[in-house]
Amino acid sequence: MHEMSIALAVVDQVSETVRTEPPALAEEVRLQVGELAGVVPEALEFCFGLACAGTTLEGAALHIESVPGLARCSPCAREWATGMPPQLCCPDCGGARAELLSGRELRVLRVRWSDPVPATPATPSRTPREP
Repeated sequence: MHEMSIALAVVDQVSETVRTEPPALAEEVRLQVGELAGVVPEALEFCFGLACAGTTLEGAALHIESVPGLARCSPCAREWATGMPPQLCCPDCGGARAELLSGRELRVLRVRWSDPVPATPATPSRTPREP
């Protein structure tokens, strides 16, 4: 199941963007996944929960936006939804030289972070003397 490797890569990529000390916690991650990307959204959601354990993304909600496959015929310029399984021959002229315009996306669109928990100031080890 390659969804686990995708989930781990998303967690790594998002974790690298944290620049606060202490780190902020992710509340939500929004992904864009094309219908032709070969990803099963339910499997990715399951794996994402496992991949987040022990990271700043633990407990974050995953939202997946599906992107439909869209193709354009090179000879006649007709555009059509490819569907699944993908129809890659032009429905008008029957041409087999289609260009995929969308449907293979796999990208992080947005991450919503919580405010970092403020660090408590260090307590002085001794009280300063009065002059």
